[in-house]
Amino acid sequence: MAEKKRRGFWGWVFRIILILFISSSLYAIVCRWMFPPITCTQIASLAEGYGLQRDYVSWNDISPNVKLAAIASEDQRFSTHEGFDWEAIDKSMEQKQHRKHKHVAGGGASTISQQVAKNVFLWQGSGWGRYIRKVPEFYFTKIAEWTWGKKRILEVYLNVIEMGPGVYGIEAASRKYFHKSARNLSRSEAAMIIACLPNPKRFTVVPTSRWVRWRSPQIVHQMDMIEGMPEIQQLLQ
Repeated sequence: MAEKKRRGFWGWVFRIILILFISSSLYAIVCRWMFPPITCTQIASLAEGYGLQRDYVSWNDISPNVKLAAIASEDQRFSTHEGFDWEAIDKSMEQKQHRKHKHVAGGGASTISQQVAKNVFLWQGSGWGRYIRKVPEFYFTKIAEWTWGKKRILEVYLNVIEMGPGVYGIEAASRKYFHKSARNLSRSEAAMIIACLPNPKRFTVVPTSRWVRWRSPQIVHQMDMIEGMPEIQQLLQ
């Protein structure tokens, strides 16, 4: 009898896992055309009292300066990798051995595709939650790469990423910090917003934090360096 109950229990567990897997996969594919109604990160923002400022906009309503700044700062191999920058991951692992006792604001190896998977379908956080997240993060990253395409991944990224306390997406950030639409952001303005991404609650755009003031000119320089690459030009069209 006990054995039968155990089999019944694990049978239900398997069914629940299968239902979650199928439904989440279908949701990931649907997000190829639909922006996520809300994300775990945005729910957490509401629960923590930061509010939720968000205004989804399409690809053509985002300045090329913003797209270029995001690639230059966050993932310069975005247009050519298949979701994971293995070279950057190797370098990151090596660097961690030399800075275990130092605070570093950025320098991670997470690609834009991985950040979309984490922000749209999963959760933030460190500790054990980060390790539990790795397998589904890999899966959702590949789903996005296989079914969305690079432009859609970047479009969703720029609409869901946190860009200030309770501020999500480039349109809300642009309206809040520069009182204009995201389609009209200048090169330097785009770089300032993107510069806050390592920690948007700490590295504020307005008032301009020391990190953003230091980092944004570097992003502009990197934008100048990569803008002429054919793969970048093709992606930004």
